[in-house]
Amino acid sequence: MSPDSAASSSSATRLSSSAFKIHNVCRLLTRRSHGFYTKDAGVAHRKNMGILRKLVCQENTKFKNVWTTHSTSPIAYERGRIYFDNYRCCVSSIAREPRILYQLQACSKSEKIEDALLLECPLGETLPSPPDYKSSLAVLTAHNWLLRLSANTGEILEKIYLPPYCKFRYLSWDTPQEIMVVKSAQHKLPAAAQQAGIQQSVLFFLAVFRVLPLKFIGMLEINKKIFGNNVTDVALSHGMLIVMYSVGLVRLYSFQSLSEQFTEQQFDLGCKCNWNGKVGIVGKYPFGLPCNIKITDTPPLLFEVSSLENSFQIGGYPWHYIITPNKKKHKGVFHICALKDNALAKNGIQDMKCCSLEPDWIYFHPDTSGRIIHVGPNLIKILKLKEIENNKYQQEIAEDFVIVANRQNNANNSVTVTASGRVVKKRFNLLDDDPEQETFKIVDYEDELDLLSVVAVTQIGADGKAHLDFHCNEHGILLKSIPLVESWDVVLPQNALDIVTIAALLFLQYVMHQNSEIGGCNYQQ
Repeated sequence: MSPDSAASSSSATRLSSSAFKIHNVCRLLTRRSHGFYTKDAGVAHRKNMGILRKLVCQENTKFKNVWTTHSTSPIAYERGRIYFDNYRCCVSSIAREPRILYQLQACSKSEKIEDALLLECPLGETLPSPPDYKSSLAVLTAHNWLLRLSANTGEILEKIYLPPYCKFRYLSWDTPQEIMVVKSAQHKLPAAAQQAGIQQSVLFFLAVFRVLPLKFIGMLEINKKIFGNNVTDVALSHGMLIVMYSVGLVRLYSFQSLSEQFTEQQFDLGCKCNWNGKVGIVGKYPFGLPCNIKITDTPPLLFEVSSLENSFQIGGYPWHYIITPNKKKHKGVFHICALKDNALAKNGIQDMKCCSLEPDWIYFHPDTSGRIIHVGPNLIKILKLKEIENNKYQQEIAEDFVIVANRQNNANNSVTVTASGRVVKKRFNLLDDDPEQETFKIVDYEDELDLLSVVAVTQIGADGKAHLDFHCNEHGILLKSIPLVESWDVVLPQNALDIVTIAALLFLQYVMHQNSEIGGCNYQQ
């Protein structure tokens, strides 16, 4: 589950392709060189992105493969850098041909990097040392070290030792680029202790940090004596502690209230500490971090909802949430409800009724417009929240636009005629995601170019043929279609790469070649 934020005014925050007048690209570049946009960095950036969008999407832009590589481990991408070998090898994509920035020394399995987050320098902050003003990578190792590495050289800038009594495995943001969360795997007793009948009450540990400079906020444990026996997972996001249960229940608590009420003592990294009879340095080996947020009573509940497989999202404006009713027969049915009173929005039940192996999925649009993206095998619906006429307190769900897969009209014909003239009737209908039909596999939003990128795949023989389409985010108009030369199995084996990686690597592997002079290009930002 992933709560999502919404903006108070979509028109003020979302780039619009019709917000500015048409300009000649060559003229814009000339004006920029004369310093026309120096007083407003935001305007200059929007102009630059408008030029890039036009160049990427125009018809005579071609893409050429300039670099290919292979990896047996998952590939990650962050801000122009590609990471291989569990973040131990970093390749820069800024140059015309990608080059290795750094390669960390080989390590044992017990020292491998489990997870990583890119840290950016905060604006307007005074930081302790000059390297802090450059991008860095927070990495979590298998032997419980939280390291901060230089994003350009891989040099270790900071080291924090985490408590040795549990296995920390996940890094995530509570607030992006502000509050970082380190989560443990589910805590289990050794087999010998279980056989001896010892009961385990602590399920998870969460360590919370403010970033750049790194500051220890606190560590708390999720205890089943407080939160219940059937807790399956926990997360911290947007200031909310989210607890999920095996029965499909999702409960939300205020982390600020928890920390204010149950923090026993504040600690600074690098300071001497006496905690529960143990003396050590906070964040240093072998002491680690104290569990200084002790929840001794059931905290006040902010919100509770029951949903199939704990699927739960918050977003839109005004605030709404999306769930699937907690019964297996409702799988693939989504309810959109108001957060303030749990009222179902008008037309708030979304069901594509698709017959497919892979389920459809739905989420709030990341462009902060408050819209909703619903993706099926052959249909992408962009939905919007709209005030009901004469009732400003209730919202209805309306279609903004729809993107339809390019399929043959006879794909589902139940009767075919062979070459000899024999009539053959099919005993079954094709699935909506049948490999021989064009099927949507990936939908992503590129915020700086204000484009929806869609990957569609058709199975041809043993391989899959894929193409990447760029659609106008505002109206859904197809602006550019790029065929992928590689087969789909090579491009995305078993979903090893995430949505962002595919869109980014496409730009990294191909370089634009113009067939006409830039002066003849017009663009509309």
